[in-house]
Amino acid sequence: MMTKLVLLLIFAVACGVGPGNLRSRQSSDLEARKIRRIAVVPAAMMRDTPAPKIPFGTPLEPRTSEREAPETLTRFVYLALTSLPNWQIVSESEVREVAQSVPGGTGANRLRQIGEMVYADAVLIGRVQRYRERVGDEWGARSPASVAFVLDLLDVRRGDVIWSASFDETQKSLSENIFAFGDISARGVRWLSADQLAQDGVKKAVGQLHQVIARGP
Repeated sequence: MMTKLVLLLIFAVACGVGPGNLRSRQSSDLEARKIRRIAVVPAAMMRDTPAPKIPFGTPLEPRTSEREAPETLTRFVYLALTSLPNWQIVSESEVREVAQSVPGGTGANRLRQIGEMVYADAVLIGRVQRYRERVGDEWGARSPASVAFVLDLLDVRRGDVIWSASFDETQKSLSENIFAFGDISARGVRWLSADQLAQDGVKKAVGQLHQVIARGP
């Protein structure tokens, strides 16, 4: 038994996870806004660094995981929202159908218009800032996954952002971050993929939002 425990601790030092790096802010009257019906608008990609270029050539194409990151983030947000009670989430198909009929962009006016058309109290939109896949497998990554995104909740009636959360994490070994023990029980002792890291961040952010605006009586 002791041998197994020692081996587990050794492996944990090789592959730990950070505390999540989730930060959020909210309007002082968020609870009073009575947000109950939420629409999830497709996320956007917003690079935190310029795309790498080949000298005298064309820009490198983003990796598949990065190209699909906005759609992936949107799906994770929708699934996290629908898994929790005491609020109503507009169906993905309804939002996408309406969004196609509204001029492009991610400005507040467009988001309000989409929200009004699906009778939502608020619109939630994500912005992907970084989505870098790990190099290697879950038991031995040469380079860890790194994900950063922002979620904004916009009040359809007033047009202002009433809650915002930012998640930014690059997985670290436990030897690099001794505070990583807290996440090991939830994530397991392994190197996560970019999707797994993003989904973990989304669950934490949505769970926090749920505690504020959708608590039961």
